[in-house]
Amino acid sequence: MGMNSVNTNVGAMVALQNLNSTNKELSTTQSRINTGLKIATAKDNGAIWAIAQNQRAESSSLNAVMSSLQRGQSTVDVALSAGQAISDILVQMKEKAVAASETGLTSASLKALSDEYVALRNQIDTISENASFDGVNLISDTATSSTSVAAIANADASATIDIAHQDLSTSNSAITATLSDLTGGATSSDIANIEAAIQDVSSKLSTLGTGSKALETHLNFVGKLQDTLDAGVGNLVDADLAKESAKLQALQTKQQLGVQALSIANQSSGILLGLFR
Repeated sequence: MGMNSVNTNVGAMVALQNLNSTNKELSTTQSRINTGLKIATAKDNGAIWAIAQNQRAESSSLNAVMSSLQRGQSTVDVALSAGQAISDILVQMKEKAVAASETGLTSASLKALSDEYVALRNQIDTISENASFDGVNLISDTATSSTSVAAIANADASATIDIAHQDLSTSNSAITATLSDLTGGATSSDIANIEAAIQDVSSKLSTLGTGSKALETHLNFVGKLQDTLDAGVGNLVDADLAKESAKLQALQTKQQLGVQALSIANQSSGILLGLFR
């Protein structure tokens, strides 16, 4: 049988220890509900927190990767739009050259065709020089600009997706070989040179289009990778709020019972007074 003492209330001590334990659990549960995290700091679980933090850094770095890929994609798309316009101009130039190859044309007719032809040819440089995005031009004269795209491909910036510069100005060897004007008419060889220029521009546009597709594909992959990383971090540190809510109710009830148990234990010393009456 336990000793009855007014100096040491063992029942109250046990009840207080249990109440403190319940309050500690309740505090942890409330913190998880407030933050939505079962591991909010390294104190909660150092190893898991470190893994989650490293993956957060990886996911955050992928934002910069996506921005770089989107910038590269926009640069290439601007170049493609301009290149397609240049290709259309070459098609129109061929039309004028074929018309100028007709025998018996008057000087006035040749001059009219030549003026249109020269205006079209000059427009090639106007388009190529203005096909810039954020200061990068992939199709301008290589003598003034030879900028390429090197989009960041991974979170540690150790890899890039490169899109090379493609000269589509009149300094392009195939376009340079075309007639500068039609005042002297045009021969089948001159028309063949324009056809060669059209084919060269088409080939370079195909290269740029492939590069743009590569950037788009990798951008989609990086977006999915980031979602997967974020989901993985959530699996590691997110709290199950339904479970925590149920636990909160149980702990609150347990806390109330603990307070009552402590109150009863504290009253036990007062019972001893009845022995002296």
